[in-house]
Amino acid sequence: MRFSTRAEYGLRAIVSLAKDYPSQKSLKEISRQEKISVKYLERLFVVLKKAKLIISAKGKYGGYTLAKNPKMMNAGEVIEILEGTIAPMKCVETKCYAHCGCASKLVWMKLGAQIRKTLYAIKLSDLI
Repeated sequence: MRFSTRAEYGLRAIVSLAKDYPSQKSLKEISRQEKISVKYLERLFVVLKKAKLIISAKGKYGGYTLAKNPKMMNAGEVIEILEGTIAPMKCVETKCYAHCGCASKLVWMKLGAQIRKTLYAIKLSDLI
């Protein structure tokens, strides 16, 4: 199972904000520090803002900050907001193609649960 650059870059950007919490950072600062294009960050931050993980302030001294303390946020919620439900196979999150609950479904369900458990156990404060 592979996560996309949305998860990788989004988590890096959120951790960048966590390092300076509660101060604000501009997209240009995050872009420079994390070597991620501003355009890509803009798209990610629209999603993160809509999910209320970040707050924006407009104006000359505006920027972004986390919506809550990094000790209260975890990697799992960031990744699921950017990637969707964490499920190694489609049958775990939606209907099984076999319609009968094939024997391998248990493997994918347990794997998905362990991945979620691990990601949700990692607080942003652990990453700074």
